[in-house]
Amino acid sequence: MLTWGGGRVPTRPARAGTPRRLLAGTLLALLVAVVAPPPAQAAGPGAECPPGQHDCNVWDDDPGVPGGPGGPNDPGGSNGPGATPKCQWNGKPLPCYNPFLGWFNNANGCYYKLAEPQPDAPAGQQWYVQTCNGGDLGAQTVVLLDDAPPGYGAPPDPEELARRALASISLLPPRASVAPRRSQGPGLVGLPVWMWASPGPAYFGPLHARASDRGLTVRITAKVNRIVWTMGDGKKITCRGAGTPYEVNGPHAGKPSPDCGYKTGYPRAGTYRVSATTFWNVHWTGGGRSGDIAQTRTSGTVEIQIKELQVVTR
Repeated sequence: MLTWGGGRVPTRPARAGTPRRLLAGTLLALLVAVVAPPPAQAAGPGAECPPGQHDCNVWDDDPGVPGGPGGPNDPGGSNGPGATPKCQWNGKPLPCYNPFLGWFNNANGCYYKLAEPQPDAPAGQQWYVQTCNGGDLGAQTVVLLDDAPPGYGAPPDPEELARRALASISLLPPRASVAPRRSQGPGLVGLPVWMWASPGPAYFGPLHARASDRGLTVRITAKVNRIVWTMGDGKKITCRGAGTPYEVNGPHAGKPSPDCGYKTGYPRAGTYRVSATTFWNVHWTGGGRSGDIAQTRTSGTVEIQIKELQVVTR
């Protein structure tokens, strides 16, 4: 039996006839009243690491058993396919609503909030605090508008809340292991290869989280539906679970893996770099709507060495 070892936006001009000194005093008073902390950054797609994820590429040739799901992390971009964020400025995703700055207008990159207290204004017009450049407080002023800006007063977007909930949990990349493993010696051409990854909720789910805003709560459930192994020779193998760790004295020693393996083995000798990618689905519900956000996490690489079987004759 063969075995292996283990830019600012211009403000609207004041209406003709408005006393300049009165207008300047009104603007100054309003700006002093509405200075607010900078807006929170919203999670959105585009970066290598997903929202709040701190460990995007790891591998372990001899993994142990990981712990449970991670906790809240720093905000960032998300990894993997998903809907384009509804609010963004200069390519940076932003929350469509900020409790300090108000509602975001995608057309000019400014937030708008009704000025409080509201100074006297001509009939049909209102004063708004305008914070441009994607929420830069240095670009904050007060403007008199005939109508509310686009997007103003919109209710919370459930998908944005779902992404906020996603930013609060860690979807860890798989810790990939193979047998035969290079550290224990080479494998042979044509013999089965075993692959497995660390199990546990942080690596495969299910994970649960929720986020609330202005009376709306969205709940998410994240779990892996498949793991795809890239074998380094052009072959990809899909498994539905984490796989079974290889045991030298286990019941399947020397045989193909019962649930995740390269059954026919490598056809040629060489050193191959193996990696694994988990495909997550994040299902969200809230506000009478539901949807899905796809995510992926990819491990680092594990090297596997394969040699030809040597036949000795006498």
